[in-house]
Amino acid sequence: MGINKYYLDTRKVFMIVSVCIVVLVYVIQLFRLQLLSPKYKDWAYGNAFLKQVRYPSRGMIYDRKGKLLVYNQFAYELKAVMQEISNLDTIALCKAINISLEECRKRLEDIKDKYKNPGYSPYTLQVFLDQLGNKECSIFQEFTYKFPGFYVQKRAIRKYVYPYASHVLGYISEVDRQNIVNDSYYQVGDYIGKTGVECSYEEHLRGKKGFEILLRNAKGYIEGKYENGVHDIVPTQGENLTLSIDIDLQTYGEELMRNKLGTIIMIEPQTGEILCMISSPTYDPSILVGKQFGKSFASLVQNPYKPLFNRALSGSYPPGSTFKMAQGLAFLQEGIITSNTVYSCHNGWPIGRGRPACHSHDSPLTLASAIGTSCNSYFCWGLKAMIENKKYGSMRNAIDKWRDFMVLQGFGYPLGVDLPGERRGMIPNSQYYDEMYRKNWNVFSVISIAIGQGEVALSPIQICNLATTIANRGYFYIPHVVKKISNAQLDGIYLCPHYTGVESQHYSPIIEGMRLAVTNGTCSLANIPDIAVCGKTGTAQNSGRDHSIFMGFAPMDNPKIAILVFIENGGFGTSCAVPIGRLMIQKYLKDTIPCSDEWIENSIKNMVILRRVVRKK
Repeated sequence: MGINKYYLDTRKVFMIVSVCIVVLVYVIQLFRLQLLSPKYKDWAYGNAFLKQVRYPSRGMIYDRKGKLLVYNQFAYELKAVMQEISNLDTIALCKAINISLEECRKRLEDIKDKYKNPGYSPYTLQVFLDQLGNKECSIFQEFTYKFPGFYVQKRAIRKYVYPYASHVLGYISEVDRQNIVNDSYYQVGDYIGKTGVECSYEEHLRGKKGFEILLRNAKGYIEGKYENGVHDIVPTQGENLTLSIDIDLQTYGEELMRNKLGTIIMIEPQTGEILCMISSPTYDPSILVGKQFGKSFASLVQNPYKPLFNRALSGSYPPGSTFKMAQGLAFLQEGIITSNTVYSCHNGWPIGRGRPACHSHDSPLTLASAIGTSCNSYFCWGLKAMIENKKYGSMRNAIDKWRDFMVLQGFGYPLGVDLPGERRGMIPNSQYYDEMYRKNWNVFSVISIAIGQGEVALSPIQICNLATTIANRGYFYIPHVVKKISNAQLDGIYLCPHYTGVESQHYSPIIEGMRLAVTNGTCSLANIPDIAVCGKTGTAQNSGRDHSIFMGFAPMDNPKIAILVFIENGGFGTSCAVPIGRLMIQKYLKDTIPCSDEWIENSIKNMVILRRVVRKK
């Protein structure tokens, strides 16, 4: 009897506990579904409200003189709440918004694709079609009752005042999946800067989104704002940018560079502000806006001359003779030479028609004369004296010391320009040569770096920055294209000087030589009567026709500009780069081209230098 009672009591307890557990599981599941699950939360919220994002106007962009470059114009987006779409007349929708049936179906499928559209919810607004034209928008709104679940939303798009400066300004396009994953600010259909200042200053330009909450009735129709909009948030407009670019100078430079491959860069030495940055060929930025974006972008990508490629920052070239000033400064600072040291030259190095070869000129000659005549041998002798100097202990230590000076002068690493895509270039060290020659190298193995050939490669912005350091007698500011941000401070890295490690007195013979090159040397066409220009030509060897280079600054004693002109396959520096440099200097410092130089201007504008491109089959 006692056993039966114990058995019954145990069974009773077991049943009570089992019931409690089942009830508890149901309560937890109910709590999770109703309060924690986003699906049911979205469903409940979506039935009563429609939360609509209000996009901010993107910040406007001005040039250094206050001229408007980029502004916004309203367009429309067609959005859809997938849960509300039923019995859709797809053909009528396609006719209303002027798209094909295939495109319509694909867009509906893409909205539901959680890989392409992370965070997708059928209860929230999704972008169906962006940048809807006024005509399509008007037709759609006439028949909006036929398309439940679709809504029109106003949106600003970029407009460009000038068809220039595309590589500086950049373009915007729809965010991709990685953008959405990286930054919760974005959702499918949003726009983001992809290149230029649109990219590097995206967080300043984009502003802050707002939203409005609309109230639905029991049938799902919008009745108006929820509680008269007290819960709405007004979007905050993006910050405006003032660029250091002079759009008139930029325009003139792009006209000179038409039908040529290369770049022109001008920098204000005292601030590092970039006055113009031309990369040719270029394109009109307005073609990468609206429905034409895809077709235009594909055309630019397929163009064999690569107009999307910013040669000023992303190009990597041998600097040629423009590199000799950096060499001379390292030799002077290390005490390898003085300004009075002379070396001989007889059409090449070493003496006797050696390689590198050199042209005929007076011999022997000093450092300033070597720069003025662009003597190759002088800098080969200087590099040999440095590499073989016993104070370094070994050639490896000497070449590493040489490299350190090159890095301090702005080579071998990105300068930090406030635009995307800057390349680092190449300055070799002892480890590089050890691997190349299996530790069996000498001065003859590396001698071509003395004249900016061989393993040395720089970006055009780095070559222009060398002119800036010489103009400033030993320091530079990181080149940048943004001068001011409304309601924000410019990054401090653009306001701090960077020193080259070369004492200021050593710049005097370098500047003397650059002045000689203009008054009585290879840059004579840059000799402007009332402007003391200092310059240096370069003829960088290439697999095809040599590149034409001019680097300089002006005026000599109070520099206002540093300049680099680089023409791919342009031949000798004197033939193409120097006359362009002359015109650009006058355009900025005088704001006009004198009548006496109009023949040069016409000649350059009519000059066509485009290498033949063989398409791969």
